[in-house]
Amino acid sequence: MTPIRSALLALSFALILAACSTAPPPGLQAVSPFAIERYLGRWYEIARLDHSFERGMSDVNATYQLQGDGSVKVINRGYDTQKQAWKEAVGRALFIGDTNTASLKVSFFGPFYGGYHVIALDPQYRWSLVAGPDRDYLWILARERTLPADLRAQLVSQARAAGFATDKLIWVEQGRPVAD
Repeated sequence: MTPIRSALLALSFALILAACSTAPPPGLQAVSPFAIERYLGRWYEIARLDHSFERGMSDVNATYQLQGDGSVKVINRGYDTQKQAWKEAVGRALFIGDTNTASLKVSFFGPFYGGYHVIALDPQYRWSLVAGPDRDYLWILARERTLPADLRAQLVSQARAAGFATDKLIWVEQGRPVAD
C-alpha cells in the first residue's frame, strides 16, 4: 500500500470514529455518583433537540433494562404522527468508564455507538438532562409525562448555560396511552 493510500485510509478511519463519538461534549461532565439500578425503568421524553431519527414523533419514551452482562437494553418507543403508527428501536448501552459515572455509549445500529451522558439528575431520579456526543443532542426526560413549568424553566436555563440551543427545543406531546 502506498504512503498516500495509507494516510487516506487512516484519515477515513479517524473521521468515522469522530462521527461516532462517545465522549461528553467539551466542558460538560456526566453525573457522578450515579446508580444505574435507580435509573432503570421507563422515562418519558419531555423535550429534545431535533434530529432525523425522532422527527415527527410524539409520545416518545425510553425503557432501560439491566442485562446479565452489565449492559443496558434500551427500548425507545414513539408515535410516528405521519404514519399514524408506533415505532420502536432496541439498542444496547455500555458504560464508557466507571459505572459510578452516568456516561454511556449506545448503539441501535450494530457496531456504531453514540454518547449518552446524563449531565443533570434529580436526586430522586425523577428527571434527567441528557446530552449526546455534542451540543446538537439534548433530551429532557422525566418519570412522569409532564414536568411543572418552573422545573421546565430551570432545566432549560441550565441547558442554555451549558451551551445548548434551547430556543430549538421540541416539546414532546405525551397524550397517547403507552404502547408496550
